Amino acid sequence: MLGSIALKHALESKNIDPAVVEEVYFGNVVQAGVGQSPARQVALGAGLKHSSDATTINKVCASGMKAIALAAQAIKVGDRSVVAAGGAESMSNAPFLLPRQNPAFGKFTARDSLENDGLWDVYNNFAMGNCGESAAEKHGITRESQDAHAIESYKRAARAWKEGAFDAEIVPITIKGKKGDTVVREDEEYTRVIFEKVPQLRSAFKAGGSITPANSSPLSDGASALILMSAEKAKELGLTPLAKVLSWADAGVQPIDFPEAPTVALPIALQKANLTVDDISLFELNEAFSVVVRIAEKVCSIDPAKVNVNGGAVALGHAIGNSGSRIIVSLVHALKSGQYGAAGICNGGGAASALVIQKL
Repeated sequence: MLGSIALKHALESKNIDPAVVEEVYFGNVVQAGVGQSPARQVALGAGLKHSSDATTINKVCASGMKAIALAAQAIKVGDRSVVAAGGAESMSNAPFLLPRQNPAFGKFTARDSLENDGLWDVYNNFAMGNCGESAAEKHGITRESQDAHAIESYKRAARAWKEGAFDAEIVPITIKGKKGDTVVREDEEYTRVIFEKVPQLRSAFKAGGSITPANSSPLSDGASALILMSAEKAKELGLTPLAKVLSWADAGVQPIDFPEAPTVALPIALQKANLTVDDISLFELNEAFSVVVRIAEKVCSIDPAKVNVNGGAVALGHAIGNSGSRIIVSLVHALKSGQYGAAGICNGGGAASALVIQKL
């Protein structure tokens, strides 16, 4: 499982004994067919002891970030001293669903579990992209603004891959096949864009709308993992932490307004950390759609130059159960010592999670 590979690498990269990890919180959204307790599979697959515990978190796109917040909470209250957190999703393996009961006559109708459980607004009975269209109209975010953001995301991602910005946070995946092993070291999405065609694409969710395949995140597979521990435990183990979790927050809005939910969660997290937007050196805002980031920049007065400096989900992919933790991993590595970073991610149903950290 992708999550096991990510967690194992997180441990090995810092020479951390898997036996010290007491609990795992791991995000996963589309769970049909993945087997019992995905988080437990991740834990045991990464070599953790059988006496450790594991809980799977489903907060849709914010699952991975919520897993980190729960890990931090467990440590803060003294229940645990070492907790692993992250998220994993294989959207390409999401199965189609058939009803268990036979129809009286006619044919079975298969449902896509990815659409049904991950990408569909159950409250308004339409795709999440339609919520994005509503939010774009509400906040006056134009098609041109969204396209410009998407193009910049792809350019930043291309530069980051070329300069090795992701080297410290990526572990290659080996896929065995009949014709030999295939090693995947680099995401291919950022190479697929044709900039000249971006303004020409038709809207994806609404006739004459502003959201297109180019300014939306692509379906993806991915996993990420972090090891959280108390300062005392890190000292005991002789480890030098990369960053400190300062605060976290969740917030809810009307389901159709989910793209603007980070603008509610982020200020709460910043206030809890006694910081302002101006104190933050870098932001990671999940690009489910470009409009999400554009709304946050507008409402929270965030400088676009500080946001997703190495590209975002539009160019890097949005493996939904993974993205909340992936953006924290990227934020940790992008910050310089002493700098503050903030991350926000919206999720279906009308909510968001946010996290504030400091690079040590």
